[in-house]
Amino acid sequence: MTQPPGTQAAVDPRELAGRRALVTGATRGLGAAIAARLEAAGARVVTSARHAADGPVAGTFVQADVSTADGVRRLAEAALDHLGGVDVLVDNAGAQTRVPDGVLALTDEDWLNDLSGSLLSAVRLDRALLPGMFARGHGSVIHIGSNAARWPQPAAVAYAAAKAALHAYSKGLANEAAPHGVRVNVVSPGVIETSGLTQRLAALAAEHGGDLDAARAEFARTFAIPLGRPGTPEDIAETVAFLASDRARYTTGTVQVVDGGLLSTL
Repeated sequence: MTQPPGTQAAVDPRELAGRRALVTGATRGLGAAIAARLEAAGARVVTSARHAADGPVAGTFVQADVSTADGVRRLAEAALDHLGGVDVLVDNAGAQTRVPDGVLALTDEDWLNDLSGSLLSAVRLDRALLPGMFARGHGSVIHIGSNAARWPQPAAVAYAAAKAALHAYSKGLANEAAPHGVRVNVVSPGVIETSGLTQRLAALAAEHGGDLDAARAEFARTFAIPLGRPGTPEDIAETVAFLASDRARYTTGTVQVVDGGLLSTL
């Protein structure tokens, strides 16, 4: 049965029982929803972000800046020490530099910031943790990409380029990892209603004297989202949970677009 927006399908608390998961960028938004969903399915979870969360987060939190080699090293060591191994790795951390003056105004520092935060963070963490998966003969790696990889916005071209590189890297890694029993996939979100977008929609609703649902519908019409609403972090978390599970045992090297039909091409 199709679930209406804002509700969740029943979660089997045994589906990921015994699995050990690491989720980066997990104190809010997509990462927080992903970590909570994996934990609800029975996984033991370590979460990470550059800054500590304002409130409780799923699993065991490790503060680390994965845009740096040292931060990745410390996070990998802490996760392995706490979990004993990692079976599910969700590389969700990212960096996005917005420069309204366009691509030629991006500095070397801007480019390096987005490449380090949105590409090398995943490359380094994969390099640290996949050998253990290879040795055990199983594992699932999920990189959180972006529709920006195929639809770059003028103010954030460095971010789009980093995500496009992440998609290409993921395909190459999937080909090398498959003989070792490890699957690698990308989840590519479209427009997702995190706290920032909710505040923007609330302001639009107040400005036009409507309610939040009407503002969402108008936003979706403006962006031409066929399903008629922005996505939720839980929509992304459901796809990640599927890819982490044995239900996706024959799925690797793919980009799973979760955007309500926003992209106009396959």
